[in-house]
Amino acid sequence: MVEKYMPDIYQKSIYYINYDKLYKKGVRCIIFDLDNTIAPPHVKKATKRVKKLFDELKDKGFKIIIMSNSTKSRIEPFKTYLNVDACAFSLKPSKNKYERIMDKFKYKSTEVAAVGDQLLTDIYGANKLDITSILVNPLTPHDYSITIFNRIAEKFIYDRLASKDLFIKGKYYE
Repeated sequence: MVEKYMPDIYQKSIYYINYDKLYKKGVRCIIFDLDNTIAPPHVKKATKRVKKLFDELKDKGFKIIIMSNSTKSRIEPFKTYLNVDACAFSLKPSKNKYERIMDKFKYKSTEVAAVGDQLLTDIYGANKLDITSILVNPLTPHDYSITIFNRIAEKFIYDRLASKDLFIKGKYYE
C-alpha cells in the first residue's frame, strides 16, 4: 500500500539531481513543484540560482513546467522570471493536469519526470501515471497550514517505508 508513495529518485534538492542521466533515460519534460521545492512558500520570486539551473536545463533540451496547487497569482512571477510554462491550482495528486501536460506537449509518461517535496501530492501524483517521481527535501520547515496535515500523514508513510527497508530519509539515491 505505501509503495505507491515511493519515489523513483531521492535527492537533497533540485541542484543534486542528475539531469544528464534523466535525459539519457529519455526524459524530455520536467515538472517542478513550486512551494518548498523551487522556493520557500513565503518567497515571491525565484533566485538567480534557480534561473541559472532552469536556463541550463532548457539548453540541454528539457521542457520545464511548474505545476503547483497554489494560485495563479502565486505562480505567475516565477513563470515570468524563469520563462517557463506553469499550471496553477493543479489539485495534485489528481492525474488531470499531468495528463493535460502530456497531451498538450505530446509526451509519453516515460518522457516526463516530476520533482517535488511532498509524498502525498508530488510523488503519489507522478506515480499514478508512471511518471519518474523525484523527491527532494523541503527547502524550509515552514509550510502553508493545509500542508501541515500532509506532513503528519507523510511521517506515517516514511515510517512504514522505513520499516519495510524501502526508504530512509536522508539516504539519497538515483
